[in-house]
Amino acid sequence: DKGKSIIGWDEILEGELAPNATVMSWRGMEGGIQAAQMGHDVIMTPTTYCYFDYYQTQNTDEEPLAIGGYVPIEKVYSFEPAPDILTEGQKARILGLQANLWTEYIETPDYVEYMIMPRIAALSEVQWVKPEKKNYEAFLTRLPGLLNLYGKLGYNYATHVFDVQAKMIPNFETNSLDVELSTIDNAPVYYTLDGTVPTVSSTK
Repeated sequence: DKGKSIIGWDEILEGELAPNATVMSWRGMEGGIQAAQMGHDVIMTPTTYCYFDYYQTQNTDEEPLAIGGYVPIEKVYSFEPAPDILTEGQKARILGLQANLWTEYIETPDYVEYMIMPRIAALSEVQWVKPEKKNYEAFLTRLPGLLNLYGKLGYNYATHVFDVQAKMIPNFETNSLDVELSTIDNAPVYYTLDGTVPTVSSTK
């Protein structure tokens, strides 16, 4: 075999695998789990967590055109490439993970940077940090410093992580829906109820 090994997308599970084949699990986690249970090395790269050509926000009207999908940074951070369904020996077959950025709709290096950063920081921490030590809230407290570095280096990074988050809470006493607005950096949030654009003079 001349010392060479094969790496293939998880479609190779549909045929007869070479004994030294490594499987790239992209159509979900199932292919990687199956390959690890069969004794093959695996690189986890499922679309639902690792495809950075997917949109980062559901408000896509003002976004550059992308292929579709939705993979926000919090979804990336929640990824666990070595699920507990595997034994410790099988987990050792998970070599790591990979982000994918297909460029059918991405025309410039600036757009590449925009789609990658800061999601790549979240995925890096998934790779480096033990699952029991992962903490998304702690990650968010460190993220502004990293974004500041991106800015100094002239990178074109996305800022969706700073978008206002709305939490809907049913209020059964008043038969109404309470809405809590927040940002990760506790920035002041101004809002209106009449459809006009909020200003610093609006309700806070």
